[in-house]
Amino acid sequence: MNESKTPLEFTDADFENLSAKVFNDLENKLPANLTYHSVQHTKYVLRDAVEIATYENVSHTDLMKIKIAALLHDTGFMTTYQNHEEASCAYAKKVLQKYKISTEDFGHICEMIMATKIPQSPKDQCGEILADADLAYLGTEHFGKISYLLFDELKHMNPMFDLQTWNQIQIKFLTNHQYFTNYCKANKASIKNAHVQNLISDI
Repeated sequence: MNESKTPLEFTDADFENLSAKVFNDLENKLPANLTYHSVQHTKYVLRDAVEIATYENVSHTDLMKIKIAALLHDTGFMTTYQNHEEASCAYAKKVLQKYKISTEDFGHICEMIMATKIPQSPKDQCGEILADADLAYLGTEHFGKISYLLFDELKHMNPMFDLQTWNQIQIKFLTNHQYFTNYCKANKASIKNAHVQNLISDI
């Protein structure tokens, strides 16, 4: 990484090249039992991050960094489940070395990746956007289907895990969770709250 360069020199073609590398690695190296933290999840988060960032009217430079962070945010799952965010930063440092990204901007990308760690603690607007994109599904009609994928993933590691326990965990998590961005507050929060009420009703 070159300290004299700016992320504006990270072109759309560079991002396509990086995406091809990352998605190929994820397809071949993610454990098969990761039904939630899958390649599809990364694609959803990347899509939602762009949608939120566009609404929030971020700069071209920040949008590119958000896209890079979204693409890389769960790559650590290829090597570890615990502390996968740190492993994602390590992978990011490796694959970004060939591109014209400054040390400062790499640090910002890693900061965004770390902002997705639960409990989420974004440091700036970019981190807020990625954190919200990572959990955007909570406020969509696909919540039930996607949350079951996470249940299935967790049950693989703990065969005694049951749906009743999972639903109780979800109620607590969704109740405590708050979106950061104006976009998600306006478009996701009320749907998420409805899911909470449905879960409570089902108990």
